[in-house]
This record gives sequence, structure tokens and C-alpha cells, in this order.
Amino acid sequence: MNAAENLSGLEVQFASQHPDLPSEADIRAWVGAVLDGRAEPLELTIRVVDEDEGRSLNATYRGRDYATNVLSFPFEAPPGLDLPVLGDIAICAPVVAAEAKEQGKTASAHWAHMVVHGTLHLLGYDHVEPADAEEMEALETSILGGLGFPAPYAENDP
Repeated sequence: MNAAENLSGLEVQFASQHPDLPSEADIRAWVGAVLDGRAEPLELTIRVVDEDEGRSLNATYRGRDYATNVLSFPFEAPPGLDLPVLGDIAICAPVVAAEAKEQGKTASAHWAHMVVHGTLHLLGYDHVEPADAEEMEALETSILGGLGFPAPYAENDP
């Protein structure tokens, strides 16, 4: 199955008034690059939020009273129920824009990174332990490279 068929269950919600947002087509392409080659169609929602909603979600679900760049909420089906749902991702537009500027990256490159990063979390990847972080970062770098973006963790010259 190709990525386009896998993305029939992708819902993109824009709940942000930020002026520099990626298009739904871009988001679909970035998620598609992560899911390409998977045999089953998967359902997920990506919600682009402003700082108030991002802060509220981070405080409620992680106990941290600030807006963060991306939050992933993997779906956990009740025992005996098999659904093709990956989960939800919330991406805070003002935080992504500020980070891109601070890191000397294009907005598009950082948005792609956040979408790829969040989608990998829904697939079970994590970066808590050093070995897991190394694996996840290598996968992100490979996926983003395939999309034409530079390595997301490369040091930028000032």
C-alpha cells in the first residue's frame, strides 16, 4: 500500500491564527513519508494550535505549564478491540516558528521535523534513553533527507 492510501484516515485541523502555517498537502506529505510502506491504513489527527491551547494540553497531560512544540497522544485500544487508530498530534504554531528562527532553520524544515517527530512517537518511538534517542534521530534524519530537508539535529553556524 502506498502512502496516499495510508493517509485516507488523516485529519488535519487548523486551530491557529499564526500567519506562517504549512498547507494540509505538506502535512500529508510529511506524514506519508513516515507511513510509506506500511501495509494497513491508519487513522490519526494532527491539530495545529496556538499557545493557549498548547500550554493547556501540556499542563493537563504532562504537568508542564508552558506551550511546547509537539505533543503526541498514542491511541491505546481497550483489550480485545483492534482499531487502525494511531492517535493524535498537537503542534503549537508559535513555538515552532520561534524555534525555527532561533535554530536558523526554515519554517518548512522545522514544521516537517515536528510532523515526522510526532508521527514517530505515535508509532512507538521515543527518545528518553540515549540508545532510543539515537535510533529515533537517525530515522528522522533519514525521512527528512528523503523529503529534501537537512538533518534536523545538525549544528547550525551562527
